[in-house]
Amino acid sequence: MASGLILKHKMKIFLIGKNGQLGQAIHTQSPDAGHEIHAFGQEELNIADGDAFSALFKKINPDVVINASAFHVVPQCEEDPEKAFLINAIALKKIAEMCSESNVQLMTYSTDYVFDGTKGTPYLEDDKPNPLQVYGVSKVAGELLAVRYSPTSVVIRTCGVYGGKEGSRSKKGNFILNILNQATSKEEIEVSSEQIVSPTYAEDLAKATLELLNHKDVCGIYHLANEGYCSWAEFATEAIKIKGLPVKIIPVDRGGMAGSLKRPLFSALENTRAARLGIKLPSWQDALKRYINTL
Repeated sequence: MASGLILKHKMKIFLIGKNGQLGQAIHTQSPDAGHEIHAFGQEELNIADGDAFSALFKKINPDVVINASAFHVVPQCEEDPEKAFLINAIALKKIAEMCSESNVQLMTYSTDYVFDGTKGTPYLEDDKPNPLQVYGVSKVAGELLAVRYSPTSVVIRTCGVYGGKEGSRSKKGNFILNILNQATSKEEIEVSSEQIVSPTYAEDLAKATLELLNHKDVCGIYHLANEGYCSWAEFATEAIKIKGLPVKIIPVDRGGMAGSLKRPLFSALENTRAARLGIKLPSWQDALKRYINTL
């Protein structure tokens, strides 16, 4: 069969990280897409526990493993690089090996932070990574290990994920929830203007992930992010506008720094490989409006 052929048959999905913003969306959408899903949160499955994963893997006998877990709080990765590499890379190697041995597809997620942000235009799938901090380095390692130890793996890079009514537990919300929360008590909010991103709604990312699953012979790196790009200040301004709040967003150029942490200045992602299969995500403006309407 030709690559990209749509198969659309029921799959048994083993989902790791069901309680994250993305994991929740995949967990909810999978049955609607006709798939059988077995989902586990951090409390039920420590991704670094190879024996626990192996036992569940053999019990479920999945068609695909979707890894939506990660150690992604960037400052904490700097403080605890061992944990960052354990969760984002080493644990992934073991999962990839098991998937390869059993002819099971692995789908895992990576980040715009694998890039240094100096290109000045949206990054393509084959652009060379050059991360600026421990988090990005650990995710590059995870990408390489997933593809090396399970050649049929799909690595999905995304950017600025947000979703859910409570956002990310580890990040105590998400960017939009934090902005809207601040707007209840402030007349002005300072937001960085120099960092350009492709903010991505978890619901759209989950839908695109499941669409990618329907295509035969997909493997390697794909960029899935809402179309277009903006600064964080522009993103915040749009959110305030949608809500009709009397708050002024003050753009601030922080030089790509968050404390002592360096962040890529222009890390927007362009979806080229999935787009060739007909998989496209809506604009970031459309996604943001739909998200705010759910709150």
